[in-house]
Amino acid sequence: MTDNGVLIETKGLKKNFGELEVLKGIDVQIKKGEVVVVIGPSGSGKSTFLRCLNRLEEPTGGSVIFEGQDICAAGVDLNALRQKMGMVFQQFNLFNHLTILENITIGPMLVKKESQAEAEQTAMRLLGRIGLADKAKEYPSRLSGGQKQRIAIVRALAMGPDVMLFDEPTSALDPEMVGEVLSVMQDLAEEGRTMVVVTHEMGFAQKVASRVLFMDEGQILEEGTPDQIFNHPRSPRTKDFLSKVLDVI
Repeated sequence: MTDNGVLIETKGLKKNFGELEVLKGIDVQIKKGEVVVVIGPSGSGKSTFLRCLNRLEEPTGGSVIFEGQDICAAGVDLNALRQKMGMVFQQFNLFNHLTILENITIGPMLVKKESQAEAEQTAMRLLGRIGLADKAKEYPSRLSGGQKQRIAIVRALAMGPDVMLFDEPTSALDPEMVGEVLSVMQDLAEEGRTMVVVTHEMGFAQKVASRVLFMDEGQILEEGTPDQIFNHPRSPRTKDFLSKVLDVI
């Protein structure tokens, strides 16, 4: 982390897929303890932006500075980097042949070289926090979608990351399961965890975000507090987008 509290900074971040320019030079800073929520229409580059932050997508140009290091530079240890960046995807990506406890402990044991006892102690503590300690010996096929996504969050937390990245974590869930996942994310935000969240859940953005970024056509068109973005948007495109997803503008 830099002296001014900036955990992640992108400078001129670009991403092309062939001739398609998906990110057109993103400049943004994310400070320790912030909950930054990224909103915008489908195809605006939100998920690509998020995936470039930990180089799941390789940027075409620009730089990503994480904890003072340019992670786009040659020779960066990506495994070490990704230990510090927890990632939760739209799909749960749990190992179906492993129990819930094994799904959570496999990363800390293989990557961080934790003992089985240590990894299991952490896993059970985290499972207890989300009310799923009784599911430790179950297999993913026995869980609901909301439970699987909560397990995916715990699996990322078990690695002790410095920032959590969420790529539309509720988009694959039935509506009645969305709330239980958002509740876990809200708890993380309230304890001061740094989070970058791509989501279509406007209520979550309004309630939990410390800052909202509105993206469209590969650019950040506007950013501000939830009150500024949702109640006093400046960009006509922000207003147009919100008019389609909210009834307040």
